[in-house]
Amino acid sequence: MVARSFLLLAMSAWANAHMTACAQGTFQLAVLKYNGGGDWYANPTAVPNLAKYCNNNIGTNISIDVPNVEVGSPDIFTYPWLDITGHGNIIFSAQEAENLRNYLIGGGFLHISDNYGIDKFMRPAMKKVFPELEFSELPFAHPVYHQKYNFPNGLPKVHEHDGKAPQGFGLFWEGRLVCFYDFECDLGDGWEDAGVHNDSETSRTKALQMGANLVQYVFSGTE
Repeated sequence: MVARSFLLLAMSAWANAHMTACAQGTFQLAVLKYNGGGDWYANPTAVPNLAKYCNNNIGTNISIDVPNVEVGSPDIFTYPWLDITGHGNIIFSAQEAENLRNYLIGGGFLHISDNYGIDKFMRPAMKKVFPELEFSELPFAHPVYHQKYNFPNGLPKVHEHDGKAPQGFGLFWEGRLVCFYDFECDLGDGWEDAGVHNDSETSRTKALQMGANLVQYVFSGTE
């Protein structure tokens, strides 16, 4: 109980700092390591490249050192942004689900990138975290698509996957976007080094711009 109270206090401090996080001090984004056999370690250059892009283009001061952190660890409360990707199974234990829930309710943010095939595993896992919430598709008018970069038609299409239109889904807790899920889009692949997937420079730029919009939205306190 004491540990949990400490962590929630730490997260409350984050929430108060979100308005100035981009302008003051260095902070880190982290990749979430989960159980179940899915390749949580996919796209190792993605989040570091996003941090570099944001620092160069929207004035953030994000460390390009991106640690991996266990979903059930209290260490997740050290990082204001967690990133999940992969293709396969995700399993959260009851303790892990509660830890992630406390993190998100307390002020943290989770970005999930569908690296093709994650959907059927990710949704049940997140349902353990927020059994009372449902993913809702964000309308194209949502501010996340209209930060420094304008995306009037929503998410850019990075990889074809099943040829479906890309969709951006969110989980909202008391009106705050606590989780953004890019589906049939693959922002994470678009953030990777140019030679990894041989995506066009245009595609990679759009993916990084959309990622920068997410960062700007999360850390500006925009609702």
